[in-house]
Amino acid sequence: MSFYVTIARYYDAEHQDKTDDLLMYSELANEYGGPVFEVGAGTGRVMFHLAKAGYEVHGIDIEPAMLDRARKLVESQPALKNRLTFIQDDVLKYKTDKRYPLVLVPYNGLMHFHDQEQQLKVLRRLHELTTDDGLLVLDLPNPADAFAAQDTDAMIFEKTFLEPDTGHLVMQYSISSVDRTDQLIRINWIYDEVGGDGTVKRTLAPVNFRFFFYAEVRLLLRASGFTVEAVYGSPELDPYEDGCERMIVFARPTIKS
Repeated sequence: MSFYVTIARYYDAEHQDKTDDLLMYSELANEYGGPVFEVGAGTGRVMFHLAKAGYEVHGIDIEPAMLDRARKLVESQPALKNRLTFIQDDVLKYKTDKRYPLVLVPYNGLMHFHDQEQQLKVLRRLHELTTDDGLLVLDLPNPADAFAAQDTDAMIFEKTFLEPDTGHLVMQYSISSVDRTDQLIRINWIYDEVGGDGTVKRTLAPVNFRFFFYAEVRLLLRASGFTVEAVYGSPELDPYEDGCERMIVFARPTIKS
């Protein structure tokens, strides 16, 4: 079973406090217009925000379990239906003639592409989807802290939340290690769900994410036909500098001379 099949029913409750990037995306949509294309749309966290702001959004995700939850949410918000298009497909294989003024890969989305061939393929595909005067946005973590930290194999308590379908309390933990050679972080997410009778059901959800360094991202984008316009250390567009949490890259299709 894939990672997102396993955690789909927890995803929205787990990330309900992940809102810090939404203003950035709506401001960019206001500047560049729509429709907006989102890679790794999941359950629609960013898509619904932009649709509520009046923008048409097309979101692609390979995992139907995540998109099914997004489609179910639309049923309770029918006014947004005509602004939202959910595409269940592999972005590496997805074909369309449509091009977009704003293409988003939010919240660690690029980290699912582990090898360089895949990375170049997806960025070249996004180049095909971006208008000549459009913008690509990549939101990634700054890897510095993870690479500097010492591995402990400790189980870390992350948060508690209520699973929305049942109202059950869920306690989330993680065990992670960093493979500094392959630039991977290997995480075992643990969800302990407390049933109505007090019994605890444990769900394990392992996943690997690929870290990127800024110089590497810049080279990958250049090889894919993009030029980096700016890099920021937060969704508030703070400077990208030592100690910042994020690496948010704005890139444009390179103008050919």
